[in-house]
Amino acid sequence: MELQNDLLIRAAKGEKVERTPVWLMRQAGRILPEYRAVRNRLSGFIELAQTPELAAEVTIQPVDILGVDAAIIFSDILVIPEAMGLPYEMVEKKGPRFPKTISTDEDLKALKKADAKSDLGYVLEAIKITKKELNGRVPLIGFAGAPWTIFCYMVEGHGSKTFSKARRMLYNDPMMADQLLKLITDSTIEYLKAQIKAGADIVQVFDSWAGILGPEQYQRFSMKYIAEICDAITEVPVTVFSKGAFFARSEMRHLNCETIGLDWSMDIQNSRRLIGENKTLQGNLDPCALYAPDVEIEKATKKMLDEFGTSRHIANLGHGVYPDIDPNKVKVFINTVKEYSAKLRSTEI
Repeated sequence: MELQNDLLIRAAKGEKVERTPVWLMRQAGRILPEYRAVRNRLSGFIELAQTPELAAEVTIQPVDILGVDAAIIFSDILVIPEAMGLPYEMVEKKGPRFPKTISTDEDLKALKKADAKSDLGYVLEAIKITKKELNGRVPLIGFAGAPWTIFCYMVEGHGSKTFSKARRMLYNDPMMADQLLKLITDSTIEYLKAQIKAGADIVQVFDSWAGILGPEQYQRFSMKYIAEICDAITEVPVTVFSKGAFFARSEMRHLNCETIGLDWSMDIQNSRRLIGENKTLQGNLDPCALYAPDVEIEKATKKMLDEFGTSRHIANLGHGVYPDIDPNKVKVFINTVKEYSAKLRSTEI
């Protein structure tokens, strides 16, 4: 099906666009009362993610309500460890928790490579339903967690400021760490390919915990496996978002992907210099800017757009939108991107 609005795909490929496309990480979620109304009918987040019709409904909500240029399938990065044999729980106001973790060879042997069709069929079904209901209005983004980030949760068992158990394994048993990371990588490649087959127009790899590693370890235990994923996904454009990995930007230019996401701590012009002209950059307004008065949101958004310029940019926040941000503030950001970026291009000679 031909896309009516293909700005995101064209921008990712470096093609000329009439204005900068815009979407938000975590746009399908808690900022919207409409999302909460659907969520409250169920036992919680996991049941919603595993109910394809409802996952599709909340995926489409931001397209209708906020006017974003893409939908991102409502799911979670932690469906991969669950499909590998390590189930998780989502504890209200605390986040994910794994009752069992990976710490021994026996734990590792108990895992399997995820089978996307049988283990993650509910995500694929949600993608198919979403694609049908979007009817080509905007592209659909598929996604997965980067192997290092998934590894963190599987070894630590929950969110952490330091992920010291996960990082300890890199020092004490690097061979076991590599085996687990490779299994996650293989599972993720198959999962992303299945998402694309189901209808995803572009995919994003989230390395949420990139910034807790030093440069050498990031190369060794994260970038290496992200590169393997990028090399394997040839069907659609790929975006890599490595939060906090400011030190790896010059290496990111070598990734076989179209787009690099920037968090709000990464200077735009310096990032462009380090990453090069052959990649699209995505981001990177500080999510907290959306707590400001409307006039300040407009000012910050215009400043961001001026710094990125009019080529190879996808507007987004530098991280996921925070749950207590007013949806009307999000609309100010989105509308400013649309209007101001179109104006910038109209003045080009």
